[in-house]
Amino acid sequence: MAQIYISLGSNIEREHNVKQGLIALAHAFDLDFAQLTLSSLFECEAIGFNGPLFYNMVIGIECQQSVVQVASMLREIEFTHGRDHSAKKFSPRTLDLDLLLYDDLIIEQPAQLPRDEITKNAFVLWPLSQIAPELIHPILKQSYADLWQNYDHASQQLSIVDNCW
Repeated sequence: MAQIYISLGSNIEREHNVKQGLIALAHAFDLDFAQLTLSSLFECEAIGFNGPLFYNMVIGIECQQSVVQVASMLREIEFTHGRDHSAKKFSPRTLDLDLLLYDDLIIEQPAQLPRDEITKNAFVLWPLSQIAPELIHPILKQSYADLWQNYDHASQQLSIVDNCW
C-alpha cells in the first residue's frame, strides 16, 4: 500500500465541488468516506490571478494504485466535475486535484513529486502539516510541522472555515 496526499481546491460553487470531490475520491479509491484522512477546510485568495476565493484542503489516502494510475484518476475526476480541458493554469476551478506525495517518491513524470507548491503555498503546507506533521519531506529532510512552523505566515492569508461535508 502506498500513502498518498492530494490537495483539493475549488473556487466555483466551492461547497458543492468540495463535497463532490471528496465523494469522488472515496469512490475512485474504493474507500468509505471515513477512510479518508482530511485536513481542515481553508479559505484563501486566488494565487497568480484575480478570482473568487478558494476553498482548499489536503486528503491522505492509502492506496494500491500506481503513481501513473493515481495521476490519471485525479485528472478524470477533475474533468468529470466540470474542469475545462483547455483551462489556463491560473484560472477559476470547479475542482483542482493535485497529487502532492506518493510515499517518498522523487519524480517529475507523470507528476512532479514531491509537488513544488508544498513549500510555496500556505494553502497546501498548513493542511498537510495538520494531517502528516511528522512526515519528512523527501528532498528537504524536514517534517511538515517544522516546514509550516518556519513558513512566512504573513506571505499568504488563509483561514479555517467550517467543513461542508
